[in-house]
Amino acid sequence: MIHRHLTWAVLAAAAVALIIARAWPDAPVADVMALTKFGFLAGLKLIIGPLIFLSLVSGILQLGDARRFSVLGVQTIVYYLATTTIAVAIGLGVVYFVHPWTDGPPIVLDAHAADATLIDLETATPMDLLRAVLAQALVNPVRAIADLNILGIVTNALLFGIAALFALPAGSSIPKAVHELTQIIYRVTAWVVNLMPIGVLAIVYELANTADAALLAQLAQFALVVFGATAVHGLLVLPTIAFVTRGVRPIALFRAIARPLLVAFTTSSSSATLPVSMHAAGENLRVDATTTSFVLPLGATMNMDGTALFEGIAAVFLAHLFGIELGTLGTVTVFLMAMLSSIGAPGVPSGSMAGMQMVMLAVGIPLEAIGILLLIERPLDTFRTAVNVEGDLIGCLVVGNRDAPS
Repeated sequence: MIHRHLTWAVLAAAAVALIIARAWPDAPVADVMALTKFGFLAGLKLIIGPLIFLSLVSGILQLGDARRFSVLGVQTIVYYLATTTIAVAIGLGVVYFVHPWTDGPPIVLDAHAADATLIDLETATPMDLLRAVLAQALVNPVRAIADLNILGIVTNALLFGIAALFALPAGSSIPKAVHELTQIIYRVTAWVVNLMPIGVLAIVYELANTADAALLAQLAQFALVVFGATAVHGLLVLPTIAFVTRGVRPIALFRAIARPLLVAFTTSSSSATLPVSMHAAGENLRVDATTTSFVLPLGATMNMDGTALFEGIAAVFLAHLFGIELGTLGTVTVFLMAMLSSIGAPGVPSGSMAGMQMVMLAVGIPLEAIGILLLIERPLDTFRTAVNVEGDLIGCLVVGNRDAPS
């Protein structure tokens, strides 16, 4: 299946696009490529709303018992918010002190301005930012999905999912129906993601005709910065939390969770890794079954440290490419939106692209810029998915009853 070799297929498509661009830079090939790019990006937008809503609601309903949510829920959510906040702080520190791509000039690629922005970066105050966030979050769910308001979708999904836990009687058929609907949208998402090589072919073709080698150099610099920041969170921060809170040494930790990390790395899917993660948590970390069956499914839906870090740095990078001056408030806005949107990022390959648009629109970055990220998104997705899964497993240690290896 193509999804098993998607990263290599994307790289091959990019190489082919460079050859085609050199051989046939003009119409009709250029017109066909432009149409292909438009269709692919439209397909991504098509699935975003229902994907995020159903993924979150289904994940919450799989918890099954409202009493379990009330007992473990507060501790788990506090842990998830804390680690995501740390990831965001790492990202903020990185973009303030390590931003090699700014050595090159902005590269504007014939993209129109964003249709909407969260705040006016030149005149807004912190209170304006908070007011704007509330206005985006507290909206009618149908309108949120229709307008692709990611923050509104996430807020409504959380409210409806948690309310359903308390309201539905035992044995209700609604959780099963929601789960089945989620599997349908996951299948549609897989179809769109499997078309990524075709989309990248068209995107790279356009870039080859409108940009120079400086963009590729800036993309490489961005990828290295994201990889380094993700490594700091995954290799230093999370293991330190496990050691400080439960006394689990890093070597013992990584030996215990090596298999789910490998599966996450190869599949780029937190959801696909879930069975392996639950086995490792129970057998290797010796966390009780009640904790693993609650914390890990919730984490596969809500805990996306690597995604929050990636989206924040990516938005700052794209803002430079499109000549948008963020300033301090704009940068803080980017990472706040990255933190919020990561909560609703589906645990499927390239799921972060669903929430990326909320981060971009918050500061006026054109949605077409997602096409630039797709050139290097797949390799980076493997690493951040592994960090996401690592954070979930360590969450089991932090909130659970266990006799973990030391």
